[in-house]
Amino acid sequence: MAAFFNNQFKVLIRPLKYEDLDWLEILDVEAIQVQPSLGYISFQEELRQTRYWFRLIEIFNWLPNFLGNYRKVYIAELFNISGNSILKGFIHISPFNINLSTWRIERIIVVSDKKQQEKLSNSEELRAQLLRYCLEIICEARTWILEVDINRNDFLALYRQNGFQPLAKLTYWLLDSKLLWTLSQQNSNIPNLLPVSNSDAHLLYQLDCVSMPPLLRQVFDRNSQDFKTSLSTSIFTKWQQWFFDKEIAKGYVFEPQRKIAIGYFKLILSKSNFQSHQAYLVIHPAYTWLYPKLLIQISQIVQKYPNQNLEIVSADYQNERENYLKELGANRLKHTLLMSRSVWHKFKEVKTNELYLSEMLQGLRVAPRNPIPNRFL
Repeated sequence: MAAFFNNQFKVLIRPLKYEDLDWLEILDVEAIQVQPSLGYISFQEELRQTRYWFRLIEIFNWLPNFLGNYRKVYIAELFNISGNSILKGFIHISPFNINLSTWRIERIIVVSDKKQQEKLSNSEELRAQLLRYCLEIICEARTWILEVDINRNDFLALYRQNGFQPLAKLTYWLLDSKLLWTLSQQNSNIPNLLPVSNSDAHLLYQLDCVSMPPLLRQVFDRNSQDFKTSLSTSIFTKWQQWFFDKEIAKGYVFEPQRKIAIGYFKLILSKSNFQSHQAYLVIHPAYTWLYPKLLIQISQIVQKYPNQNLEIVSADYQNERENYLKELGANRLKHTLLMSRSVWHKFKEVKTNELYLSEMLQGLRVAPRNPIPNRFL
């Protein structure tokens, strides 16, 4: 816990409690969301899951590396002089890699109520306090990343003032159901398209490294273990698919001559009619001809599920992908900026009272040296 003071009001930042879930559920978080991503589940779905397994998730967070260290939510609670409290905002964070060296800020929300006095809290200041609190409290983190809409100048200013620098520009695309049906009528003809297993983790890790610039590779700090699925994570993911009525399809393309993976896709399929399908693509830079073939393969898989659109993301360092999506007729949904900053935690050195400089100096003695005999003596 940490307490900050703002004029005559005290702001207490603390971990999420069970009774906070009612307040979070009435917020229109999706409407004020400014860090979009192709997440497996939405924030409202995650709240349902958290309410269902709240006590169990608390235990998981204390276990090392269990379920990849589950996501965390910290609440900003405001107290006035009389001791009355109101909930003003929250920050939602999650680990990005398995060794917990990089964390992601999912969203920072500060509620503004016109009925409250303006002096209760400054939104920008409170967001900065929430941000700094997480930078200090997560000691394992060496790097933080986040994604923000390029049109939100207030959030861009907030992150720049707190040391975040741009990494890449991302574009969100939407392929409508008619376009997907047209693609599905073509022949993909992908040789060596294989299912993904833990034994392929080193191939996927190599593909991940070669498909991004060195700076992003350093920031993400992933290794082959990030591409393996433990038994506990597999069980938890299966339960999520059943609970949220979704399904995951994964595959990769193997190049037998060079013995490397040259393409990978992960498809999050929605079995309901309320959410779009989502696709995650990784293509080797030397094999960009795989883009149309993998999208045809994805569109054929999608036809087995409810008639929905497909969302996909491209980065500014993936020129071939963006050019192909333009030619294909995909619609741009939004543009975001991927940002990061490094954190180096400094630990105070503990000084012991038993050691004094004077005692150390008194203990020093000059050792007498006898001359070494040689042939001239």
